Amino acid sequence: MPTVLWIVLILVCAVVGFFLGFTYRKKVAEREIASAEEEAKRIINESIKSAESKKREALLEAKEEIHKSRSEFEREEKARRAEVQKQERRLQQKEESLDRKTDAIEKKSETLNNKIAAVEAQQQEVALVKKSQLEMLEKISGFSVEEAKAYIIDSVRDDVTHEMAVKIKEIEAQAKEEADDRARRIITTAIQRCAADHTSEITVSVVPLPNDEMKGRIIGREGRNIRSIETLTGCDLIIDDTPEAITVSSFDPVRREVARLALEKLIADGRIHPARIEEMVSKAQKEVNATIKAEGERAVFETNIHGLHPELVKLLGRMKYRTSYGQNVLNHSIEVSHIAGLLASELGADVATAKRAGLLHDIGKAIDHEVEGSHVTIGVDLARKYKESEAVIHAIEAHHGDVEPRTLVACLVQAADAISASRPGARRENIENYVKRLEKLEEVSKSFPGIASSYAIQAGREIRIMVEPEKVSEDQMVLLARDIAKKIEEELTYPGQIKVHLLRETKAIDYAK
Repeated sequence: MPTVLWIVLILVCAVVGFFLGFTYRKKVAEREIASAEEEAKRIINESIKSAESKKREALLEAKEEIHKSRSEFEREEKARRAEVQKQERRLQQKEESLDRKTDAIEKKSETLNNKIAAVEAQQQEVALVKKSQLEMLEKISGFSVEEAKAYIIDSVRDDVTHEMAVKIKEIEAQAKEEADDRARRIITTAIQRCAADHTSEITVSVVPLPNDEMKGRIIGREGRNIRSIETLTGCDLIIDDTPEAITVSSFDPVRREVARLALEKLIADGRIHPARIEEMVSKAQKEVNATIKAEGERAVFETNIHGLHPELVKLLGRMKYRTSYGQNVLNHSIEVSHIAGLLASELGADVATAKRAGLLHDIGKAIDHEVEGSHVTIGVDLARKYKESEAVIHAIEAHHGDVEPRTLVACLVQAADAISASRPGARRENIENYVKRLEKLEEVSKSFPGIASSYAIQAGREIRIMVEPEKVSEDQMVLLARDIAKKIEEELTYPGQIKVHLLRETKAIDYAK
């Protein structure tokens, strides 16, 4: 029983303590809330007071700023007004100054006009005085003005002519003597420094045979092989009693070289028939073209000339197969290049240009059989086409005197060309005339329509002409041969007679597969 009481007492005390503690905390909280409300009111009041003070300060600052801006604006406006007034005064002063200057100019112009009128009057007066004086002098002397001038000039001329003639004669004699001596010395030095051998070109080539039996194989059955060779190459094959040799005859060295190479290939191969002949002739032409390119490059290398167009190099190579009065044109051009360079070095001229012009001076001869015109005209056109300099073009044009040489290089090339051509044994007149006659013979035959190609053979005693079968019929062959023979009689001069041989051939080719 006492335990239960104690428990009840403890519970009652706990409840009483709880209510007491809750009441105490409530009162403390109410005091804190009251204190916080008072603090909040105080802060709000202070904030309101601070805001009103800041508002008053901002208003004051704004008023001060507005007052300051207004003062600044008024100050600037006054300054601008002062500047505008100043500019107006300056413009007014300039206008006044211009008015004064205009008045002064008008016064000066009037003064000048008066002076000009006075000068013109004086000039008229002087002219009248001069005229009267001249009339008086003419009356006194008995000469007119022109007669007096002529008299004075004649008198002076008579006094000076003799002395001038004597002086000019002395100067010319001295200059000629010195020029001759120096020219001989320079040319002698150049020739001595450039010695060259000369070999006259011939119009035949000899092809060696392994045995005489090969002659019959080259002729072929009923002569078909030899006819095929002569037709394809344009050369004449001479098969005579000469042991183990065949002679190839043609005035054109290119054709002769192609025929020689083709024959050598056929002999080495052993198979000789028209199809094989055509193949070998084609290969020989390719080899000749390669040789032409190599010879052109050799000429350029030997003369040490740079920057030459590749087409000009090929044309130089073709000159290996051209002759001029029996002299090889390529060797002649190389020699002219060397001599022109040596002469230029002796005289202090442009050595490179002189050598270049010397090498190219006969370039027109590389194609003069294919294009109309002299080799000089063709050479000028080629040089201009491949962008050579005007100095080189003029030297080419003037090297035969077609135009007057205007430069030292042109004169040197002209002299070098004459030196190279005049060396003993360098040229032969007969071979050149002979070649020109054969070329003319071919040109006459090609002038008719329907002609495919023509070849002068047998030293010009026969012209072999290939016609186009689709343009020339069998019936027209006889008439065409007669017309060609008649034109040859009218335009050419030749010994003996010339055989006109027309060929018309139709081929049909197919392949069995």
